[in-house]
Amino acid sequence: MTVLSALKPALTPFLRFVHNEAFAGVLLVCVALLAFAWANSPWAESYFALRSTYFKLSLGSAEFKLSLEHWANDGLMAVFFLLVGLEIKRELIIVELASRRRATLAVAAAAGGMLVPAGLYALLNGGGAGASGWGVPMATDIAFALGVLALLGPRVPLGLKVFLTALAIVDDLGAVLVIAAFYTSGLQLGFVALAALTWGAALFLGWRGAFSLKVYAVLGALLWFFVLESGLHATLAGVMLALAVPIRKPDPAGYLAPLNAVPQTGSGEEEDARLRDLEDLLERAQSPLHRLEHAIHPFVTYAVLPAFALMNAGVALGGGLGTVSLGILLGLLLGKPLGVVGGAWLAVRLGLAALPQRVHWGHMAGAGLLAGIGFTMSLFVTNLAFEGSALLTQAKLGVLLASLIAAVLGAGVLLVVGKGRDTPEDPWEAAS
Repeated sequence: MTVLSALKPALTPFLRFVHNEAFAGVLLVCVALLAFAWANSPWAESYFALRSTYFKLSLGSAEFKLSLEHWANDGLMAVFFLLVGLEIKRELIIVELASRRRATLAVAAAAGGMLVPAGLYALLNGGGAGASGWGVPMATDIAFALGVLALLGPRVPLGLKVFLTALAIVDDLGAVLVIAAFYTSGLQLGFVALAALTWGAALFLGWRGAFSLKVYAVLGALLWFFVLESGLHATLAGVMLALAVPIRKPDPAGYLAPLNAVPQTGSGEEEDARLRDLEDLLERAQSPLHRLEHAIHPFVTYAVLPAFALMNAGVALGGGLGTVSLGILLGLLLGKPLGVVGGAWLAVRLGLAALPQRVHWGHMAGAGLLAGIGFTMSLFVTNLAFEGSALLTQAKLGVLLASLIAAVLGAGVLLVVGKGRDTPEDPWEAAS
């Protein structure tokens, strides 16, 4: 028996933990705490020097130069938004949001969870120097929120996890639209035209059934550059590319023939070859959207989001809380649960939707608080709203503090309300 096989029973629970959303949330928390501690330590100067270090790419005489902070925010986060776009497309077409009931409850809750926080923020900051930050408390960090639910385990009914996932997907779509419509600088029409042509080519190839991910990788890189230079935020290129990637599966006739050519029985080498063909078959039987989503999900979880947290969570204390911080706190901690629960209640009251099985309004209140964990998306919008402003640090502090409090309060409420009654398995059927 090898050492690895002897340790396998002990390692298995940890490996399962690593692959779920709980680990993604914990990893983000650890990196954020590291950045925050570093920015307020005697070595703070090295932290801010790292963020402002420039890294360049050269292609012949052309040179492309951005700081590490901008590479994380404009480059790596484009891959994050690509994953968000793929999830939105998948959810809308085949999964949680495919039925009218699921979509109505999630859309109503998400709409309330975006409008109420923005309105509360505007009450404190409308017309002032921080007025542009109204979009900051509108967002939900899906990794953190689902991570908290995962840590609570069976105390939380499955229907609530499905609802919160659908809510976060709709919330992400709203955030993308807000960024595109309200946080865009002056447009360079030439690059806008190039971006449109590139996106059109990707959409056409997706419609025609181009299943090679290499094609979309090349077009995605070009689209990112053109969108960056156009004045639109570069991360929108990720969502645009996701909309072009086909979700339909390839014709099985194209990949079954090589498998059928392998003998059913034979030597060990022939059987190994057949197993390899089976693995390749399973890979090619998936749609390009699913293959791309599975390919980039680990990269986003273990590289993109931690890098973003490291570059953005390092907030040096000093100025204290102001109206911008208070507006974000009010929006995320009060506006989010009021908006989410209020929107869902209205949809149920009007008969347009029903709560999932085993989920009651106490659970919904806990989910509304967890939706106040803004972190990644809120910090991202903060950078857009207050770039170059003295209010940037104050806004980031508000996001970090509100996200921490929302996580604690949401988990506490869900622990108190408990799991709920045992009912049939379908989490989306209303209780009789």
